[in-house]
Amino acid sequence: MSEEPVKMRIDKWLWASRFYKTRGLAVDAIEAGKVLVNDTRVKPAKAIGKGDRVDIRVGAYQFNLEVLALSEKRGPAPQAQKLYCESDESRARRALLAEQLRVDRPAFRGRPTKRDRRLIEQFKQGES
Repeated sequence: MSEEPVKMRIDKWLWASRFYKTRGLAVDAIEAGKVLVNDTRVKPAKAIGKGDRVDIRVGAYQFNLEVLALSEKRGPAPQAQKLYCESDESRARRALLAEQLRVDRPAFRGRPTKRDRRLIEQFKQGES
């Protein structure tokens, strides 16, 4: 009874494959040009099928995928990951970017201590 569809709207597929929490967010991303199908900018109603290449930009991350399956329902993450295959190059590039973002992020410890505030005040008064 649960026949897999032959073609499906790209916004539904992005939602079912868990790249976006809602179809509305998927539509917004598609209209903003953050989703390409076979290196072509598309509209949310574009029908995709098995074997199509999808490039997705989510925040700073870029995904290069191949559609392996279609699903009308949004399931758990392990099931959603079976809908696509990410290229090794894409996976390596995302890992490198994640590492760079982790290293570049300053380590905040919360609110400044009394000593820190005094040092800040001394610094500010030294400038004037």
